[in-house]
Amino acid sequence: MAGGADYVGEIPGFSVPVHRALTEHILLGGAPRSIAILNGTLAAALGLGLRLWLVGLALWAIGHFAAVWAAKRDPQFVDVGRRHLRIPAYLTV
Repeated sequence: MAGGADYVGEIPGFSVPVHRALTEHILLGGAPRSIAILNGTLAAALGLGLRLWLVGLALWAIGHFAAVWAAKRDPQFVDVGRRHLRIPAYLTV
């Protein structure tokens, strides 16, 4: 290519590097951050507050596993779920 342009339409000297963190979703242990924090808070409240250690640990493990599984299938499942609750007819055919 003439002038060192990488692809057609690129203006030399006007390229902007985009950091990878700007395009990827914020995950905490493989689960969306907000879901992981909510799940951990509920499990801690159950385990520490009510002294149901095994129930709290089980809730955390099952909830985190489900969130990681859903995030692997669709990283935006939280946004889609919120939109579906806000506008129920949005996802109907």
